[in-house]
Amino acid sequence: MGVKMKIYNTLTKKKEEFVPIEEGKVRMYVCGPTVYNYIHIGNARPIIVFDTVRRYMEYKGYEVNFVTNFTDVDDKIIKRAKEEGVSAAVISERYIEEYRKDLDGLNVKPATANPKATEEIDGMIEMISTLIKKGYAYEKNGTVYFRTRNFKEYGKLSKKNIDDLEAGIRIAVSEEKEDPMDFVLWKPKKEGEPYWSSPWSDGRPGWHIECSVMSRKYLGEQIDIHAGGEDLVFPHHENEIAQSEACNGKEFARYWMHNAFLNIDNKKMSKSDGNFFTVREISEEYPLQVLRFFMLSAHYRSPVNFSRELMEASKNGLERILTATYNLNHLLETAKEKEMTDEEKNILADVNGLNEKFDAAMDEDFNTADAISVIFEIVKAANTKITADNSKELIQKVLDKIILLSDILGIQAVKKEELLEEEIERLIQERQNARKNKDFARADEIRNILSDKGIILEDTREGVRWKRA
Repeated sequence: MGVKMKIYNTLTKKKEEFVPIEEGKVRMYVCGPTVYNYIHIGNARPIIVFDTVRRYMEYKGYEVNFVTNFTDVDDKIIKRAKEEGVSAAVISERYIEEYRKDLDGLNVKPATANPKATEEIDGMIEMISTLIKKGYAYEKNGTVYFRTRNFKEYGKLSKKNIDDLEAGIRIAVSEEKEDPMDFVLWKPKKEGEPYWSSPWSDGRPGWHIECSVMSRKYLGEQIDIHAGGEDLVFPHHENEIAQSEACNGKEFARYWMHNAFLNIDNKKMSKSDGNFFTVREISEEYPLQVLRFFMLSAHYRSPVNFSRELMEASKNGLERILTATYNLNHLLETAKEKEMTDEEKNILADVNGLNEKFDAAMDEDFNTADAISVIFEIVKAANTKITADNSKELIQKVLDKIILLSDILGIQAVKKEELLEEEIERLIQERQNARKNKDFARADEIRNILSDKGIILEDTREGVRWKRA
């Protein structure tokens, strides 16, 4: 694997050399969304960051088993379902589908597995039963609680002291709990809520138990990397450690990675302040590749400030890369097959040296900001040193290098060929005719052709509308 990469581990509060449990393989779990609405741009940050971590690991030769879950039963989902007069499953399935569309726009690789909480209930009941047997959990009136004090290392991730936490509790404590710090593993159903049968009550699991169970099922009792936003450090990830290590009797995750918050115009994002944006809303103003580029322009552990000015700067930065690859492709059309000169070999050696600089930045706790700067250095070399007189081999190799390094960051470095409006209208008319003739395969094919060219179709009562993505 060459030079070892370093990862900042939230557990130890320092950068550590990455050594996987199994050589050449990485087991990585990232907490996924609660699917009751479109994801907001704050949600997009960990999605982009940890997709990039995964891509870089794969580039370095690791086989990555990348699991991210769906929380598809939750108070917010149930509330939304009641408001719309539909089942919780209708809401969760709708927003899983919308989530996948946003991920596609952000160029996020599909996970190895996307387990849903509602499909893993048996595993949760099994883990809770084990925790009860081991004395780490207890049942009161159908609710099962985790005995936090019985797990002696509680607080090791967040560096919080359990006595200080208890002293800070201001809410009324349920008399059922043995201790105010105990948290719920299973809760009885309420009227009109989805529920499952268990040895303790008809009900549903607490939030924290989900990830412990899904991580164990899809990745094993010990994993290499557990990741998410820094808001999950406490209590969610702290509770996951307590449950998993109490149940399995071994270290849960070797490395804990957390991205910092995203602010909007230097303020915390909130609906009440009117500075709350979904990824879908942003996609109406900018290609989502711009949002991805923006997110990676800062180190993942640094807070990032979202503003229109910074998005415009990211748009311009991305355009520089796209223009360079467009120009190189154009030069390739007329370039001659000939031996590289010594001068060309020197240019290529410089570009390969920049590849090493890119790797060094990413090996140092995934410094994507510096990695992007390296891509700009290669773009500058391409713009200033490569002309139509250069050999086809040099032009191709420099182009390939820009595309490769951009792809590691999930950035598509080649401009999509734009369709002219009359061509779009012609294809839409052909699709309409295909649908009229019940040739749905051709209709779908045309929709996909247009989608690949960045054209989104909307079937409305007034007819078909289209827009550029």
